[in-house]
Amino acid sequence: MATLRLLTFLLMGALTVAWPDHGKPAPTPGLSSPQPPAQKMRGLNLVAPPNPFPDNPMPAVQAVGADWVAIIPFAYTRPGDPSVHFGSPWQWWGERPEGAEATVKLAKEHGLQVMLKPQVYVPGSWPGGLDFSADEWKAWETSYEAYLLPLVDMAQKEKVDLICIGTEFKLSSTTRPDFWRQLIRKVRARYDGRLTYAANWDEYRHIEFWNELDFIGVDAYFPLVDSHTPSVPELRKAWKPILQQLSAVQRAVGKPLLFTEYGYLSVDGCASKTWELESRIARLAVNEQAQANALEALLATFWPEANWAGGFLWKWFPNMQGHEGYPGKDYSPQGKIAEGVLKNWYGSRTY
Repeated sequence: MATLRLLTFLLMGALTVAWPDHGKPAPTPGLSSPQPPAQKMRGLNLVAPPNPFPDNPMPAVQAVGADWVAIIPFAYTRPGDPSVHFGSPWQWWGERPEGAEATVKLAKEHGLQVMLKPQVYVPGSWPGGLDFSADEWKAWETSYEAYLLPLVDMAQKEKVDLICIGTEFKLSSTTRPDFWRQLIRKVRARYDGRLTYAANWDEYRHIEFWNELDFIGVDAYFPLVDSHTPSVPELRKAWKPILQQLSAVQRAVGKPLLFTEYGYLSVDGCASKTWELESRIARLAVNEQAQANALEALLATFWPEANWAGGFLWKWFPNMQGHEGYPGKDYSPQGKIAEGVLKNWYGSRTY
């Protein structure tokens, strides 16, 4: 999720994947296509720092087993204002184009692969809630291109491996798909790498332009279980119907599935409706075990799937710097039980 904030198809057969015994759960039937990714993306969404890094954050990224980072140059749109503002002097260094480019270079120097993931912050709302008249949409789309395309040029220059062309624009993506199709064409005309789009968990089934991208990108904040500390078996059971729905879309499109974001707050009930938990986080109790269980269940469910390309954990604080005031309850696994879970999966190079 961009800040602290926030067909049904039937399964058409299943692929049973051979899974060596590494003490991890066996696979469930699921994702299938002719050309699976060679290796999982072990990714982290980096939180943009306010100033240039006081210490190099990349060794800590690699120490947890990650080999990809998502770098996020932020813009913002005010509700009711059909324009995209970016590169403002008051924004944090890492959110501005120059900070994003410097972070890309640093990641590349350390041999990390990079997803550039421009995101739009909407004060008091979220990108999926943006709604305009037809003329206002056209103005907003022109402004969005002015924000995105220079970043695409930077990505081409710096040999960025993957670009996410948008994040959680639920109304725009489903009601104005022609804008996104022409945007994809413009991006491909100036960038040689791979592309995805980050659909919200309740949006991905309604996207019409997946076949024009390289990955089906999903921000995987699916509500699973309401209890304070659900067990891993409970959570895996809750994932089964979701895996079937994801599998049906993935098989129909024929592109690998990528979790552009996944993660859990370290609070009671973290596997429930995350966007509701965020609004009352100050009143919630810290629960590291719940976060660790939820992370284990997600990775155990999807890691064996041949055409789950991997994912980008939300989120990782370079030098533990970020906007939010609740590090002990935030999505980051750093210094928590969940960090060990992440190392266990990301540290394995079997897949």
